[in-house]
Amino acid sequence: MTTFMLTDTTAGKISAQFMHLRHQMGAPAIGMVLTLVVVSEERHQYDALRAATEAAREHPSRIIVVIKREEDEPIRLDAELRIGENTPGEVVVLRLYGELTEHADSVVSPLLLPDTPVVAWWPGAAPDVPSKDAIGALAQRRITDAKGFDDGGVKSLVIRAKGYARGDTDLAWARLTPWRSLLAAAFDQPVGKVRKGVVEAAPGHPSAPLLAAWLSERLGVSMKVAESAGPGLTAVRLQLGDGELAVVRTDARLAKLSRPGQPDRNVALARRQTSELMAEELRRLDTDEIYETAVKRFARTYKG
Repeated sequence: MTTFMLTDTTAGKISAQFMHLRHQMGAPAIGMVLTLVVVSEERHQYDALRAATEAAREHPSRIIVVIKREEDEPIRLDAELRIGENTPGEVVVLRLYGELTEHADSVVSPLLLPDTPVVAWWPGAAPDVPSKDAIGALAQRRITDAKGFDDGGVKSLVIRAKGYARGDTDLAWARLTPWRSLLAAAFDQPVGKVRKGVVEAAPGHPSAPLLAAWLSERLGVSMKVAESAGPGLTAVRLQLGDGELAVVRTDARLAKLSRPGQPDRNVALARRQTSELMAEELRRLDTDEIYETAVKRFARTYKG
């Protein structure tokens, strides 16, 4: 892998350097399927870039990391470029200083790959309405992570749910994919009418009310959220006419599925890394209509 540093530079010089490095290494820009723009604080950038790079092994990308630094310093743009065999695509880490922090889109726009989709990801703090943010407006898909917020996540998810626009999603939803798949499979056999239900999770876990909203929408019943000792989501219990259908997570890899009249059985329900969540989100670049339905119901009904 080749790393190249540019200090007090411009977007034009960065693009020229990428072309030079590709020519030098014989590595043309073909094969990259999207541009992933990661808007991160300095404290999150290492983990975010590692997750983005891992996800890019499935979706070769130009990864642009935007870090806004001190606003009271003179205008300056520093860049770190990475390209090579160990990097699936291209990486540029941008550090913006001074008034440039308010115009990140003017730096990012010339660096977007032509004729490919753009995805924006905020691994920590994110705008209240991502679609109206200057970086968000450049993207077809906008990914936030309510779990990455200092306030515990649910409050932040409420704000973004109320400002939802098509193309938005949150990793709190991606974390639910194994739960939703398992619950859907539990209904492959007739289980009777669901009367009500509860989702149990650690206090403030943002995925819990989203899962409750999805189940309420799909089953047409009242779903509550109850606190548990955690960590994360711990159980879903659905009250049936003849008993309870329950998925109870027993550890970080397994859960117990219980249904009336059938023996309990252990099922796989592993916690997933951020890189796996991002890879899942990058598989689709259109609007996730199931998430749209769930998050709109969540926005209407959440009373926390």
